[in-house]
Amino acid sequence: MPLPIAFRALAHRNYRLFVLGQGVSLIGTWMQQTGLSWLVYEMTNSPFLLGAVAFCGQIPAFFLAPVAGVLSDQFDRRRTLFITQAASMVQAGLLVLLMWSGRIAIWQIIALSAVLGVANAFDMPTRQAFLIDMAPNRHDLPNAIALNSSMVNLTRLIGPLLGGIVIAAGGVLACFVVNAVSYVAVIAALAAMRDLPPRPRSAARFGFSAVTQGLVEGFAYAFGFAPIRALLLMVAMQSLLGMPVTTLLPVFARDILHGDARVFGTLGSASGIGALGAALYLAQRRTVVGLGRPIAWAAAAFGGGLVAFSLSHSTALSMAILAITGFSMMLLLAGCNTLLQTVVDDDKRGRVMSLYAMAFMGTVPLGSLMAGTLASSIGAAGAARVSGLGCLVGAALFGWRLSGLQEQVRPIYERAGLAPMTRKAAAVETAAELQVPPERPS
Repeated sequence: MPLPIAFRALAHRNYRLFVLGQGVSLIGTWMQQTGLSWLVYEMTNSPFLLGAVAFCGQIPAFFLAPVAGVLSDQFDRRRTLFITQAASMVQAGLLVLLMWSGRIAIWQIIALSAVLGVANAFDMPTRQAFLIDMAPNRHDLPNAIALNSSMVNLTRLIGPLLGGIVIAAGGVLACFVVNAVSYVAVIAALAAMRDLPPRPRSAARFGFSAVTQGLVEGFAYAFGFAPIRALLLMVAMQSLLGMPVTTLLPVFARDILHGDARVFGTLGSASGIGALGAALYLAQRRTVVGLGRPIAWAAAAFGGGLVAFSLSHSTALSMAILAITGFSMMLLLAGCNTLLQTVVDDDKRGRVMSLYAMAFMGTVPLGSLMAGTLASSIGAAGAARVSGLGCLVGAALFGWRLSGLQEQVRPIYERAGLAPMTRKAAAVETAAELQVPPERPS
């Protein structure tokens, strides 16, 4: 029996295993993140240190993701994911031991956040490029990306909510334990996969010159094509200015809304509800054609939502606004991811997705440090307001250039069979097919 169109990528066994294992693991990840943010703010009462912890956990992606992309295009992606997930599991275990001993200090949290950041720098671009290996039908790839985003955001809904309940009931240690154990699920899922496309052995080159050459090729390819360049810059700007506001949620929950850990967890879950809605919207779309306009509107709604959130003093209203911003941000991020993976050449996929990871994750730590510094001087609400206004500027610039970018992308969709050919394009292709090479002189 065929699956509904919104779930068609689940017809691939390896992809089903991935969704199940990664889903369990991400619930633990979000619980740990919720517990860690609450713990840091309780220990320090410092918005700046909240931003500093986020900075150290995410800045490795800015420097290492491009290298990870080169390796992703050259080496076995499943083996790389085994290594990154095992490293993350060790990091979570060390956090449990330190917390259990009662000797945990802020410098230890910062150091372990940096370790996890290094693992994530290699994990994220490899995992994104791995989607085409698990769902090899190109027509199913946009759906696989959207369902992956749905899974991420369903866990983003469940994880903070469970984390807030667990923290209020018994403390943050239990959140850390759940996360450490949850990595078993994704490692087992990777081990159970079968019949993955082999990586060409001839491509497996490693060394300074090979990596450098791969980096140069990747940057030239991505930034030499205006649509890819525009999507990457859009993600970078929105992530730099908008995403770090989530770092300040403990400040909003405790000092502005006068709540406890449950309120903090609820705010994170409200954003997750909106993000899940956006991912499901993308999953039910039959085509990527025309996705640019919803992305532009989503960027504008995200910026406006941050400004509105900065003015709210009601928990219910803040939750509603965060649901809107969550929807908008996920539509922006997952939509740009989908468009990138649709237009990119297969042999450059890992490198382009590493640049996406750098734009998405690598700019967030810089923004987190900036947001923490701003919040220390003008307050958390003021920092959120400045971030929202900056996002609105980015949305306006993208919307202004959208028509020209769509024209450049359309021929790629036509060649891939994702969009019907225009009469002119069809005539050119037919003429090329019918062209007879000139006879050689006798």
